[in-house]
Amino acid sequence: MHWTEEQKKAIEKYSALDDIPVEERRYKCHTCHHIVDEEPCPACGEAILQQMCPVDHCHCPHDIIESLAYCPLCGAAICPDCGSHDVSQISRITGYLSDVGGWNAAKQQELKDRAHYDIG
Repeated sequence: MHWTEEQKKAIEKYSALDDIPVEERRYKCHTCHHIVDEEPCPACGEAILQQMCPVDHCHCPHDIIESLAYCPLCGAAICPDCGSHDVSQISRITGYLSDVGGWNAAKQQELKDRAHYDIG
């Protein structure tokens, strides 16, 4: 993973999202797609915002990647090339592709722990 200096500093400074002081937190609004410093969203009024990981930079220029990495700060799936957290992870279970975003924490951890093989 090629972290920027800003991302490296965030990883060193915090061990979890809860460690970030409230006044330093940033939020993602999934209604109007703004990054804001306060709740509710001042752009659209959305009250339910997702706390943003300081390692996330919100834009992944990659269409499809074969494997994901996991953020050392928040544990979310990230693009291994750029560190963006805005990725969708899918898994093939009994022949069907499924978005794993709705899986519970235990099932997502099971996916992270699976052995990966390169058959190419």
